[in-house]
Amino acid sequence: MCLHHPACPPATAADREAAQVVSAVYQQGWSLLCNGVLLFSDTGELLPDGRVIPPRHPLGTSTVDTAA
Repeated sequence: MCLHHPACPPATAADREAAQVVSAVYQQGWSLLCNGVLLFSDTGELLPDGRVIPPRHPLGTSTVDTAA
């Protein structure tokens, strides 16, 4: 449970990434947020209930080479 004031958004909220970081290993690319969300550096997320939120990449930054 979050003890911050104001309270961090819950894991089910659209702005869940705004929660405070409570633990992180930046070399491995992840942060644990106060609301239980595991946030990855590629913008993917693992929610406390086990749901996976796939990475969101900005438009125009496709990693697929279509020139081949």
